[in-house]
Amino acid sequence: MARQARKGKPTGKRPQRGAQKSDYFTQPGKRGAVIVLRKPIGNRATAKVCGVMPTRVHSKMLINQLERAESVVKDLFMEATDDGIEALEAVLAACCKEVLAKGPKVRPEQDPTKGEAEPA
Repeated sequence: MARQARKGKPTGKRPQRGAQKSDYFTQPGKRGAVIVLRKPIGNRATAKVCGVMPTRVHSKMLINQLERAESVVKDLFMEATDDGIEALEAVLAACCKEVLAKGPKVRPEQDPTKGEAEPA
């Protein structure tokens, strides 16, 4: 009888050491915007919308910012109390505001009902 070869790890692409898959993901939004969401955690059944950014660059910056913030306040994403939800909303708003301030400048959107751009 012939011996069969040992089955080891697949020889395909191996994950890099230390590289973790992010809990955040993006979806396209209206008018070219990018929606940043976080996978469900704790008692959540659906993904949490963390922000709507004007460009993909802004969304990547927001994800990096939220990952740093979550390392400090991870429990806020699992909280179901009113205080926890309010605190999470404040953290999300602060992160979005900082990314928009520090990120690349975006031209003001034109309103199709009006003929000119809105002043900033």
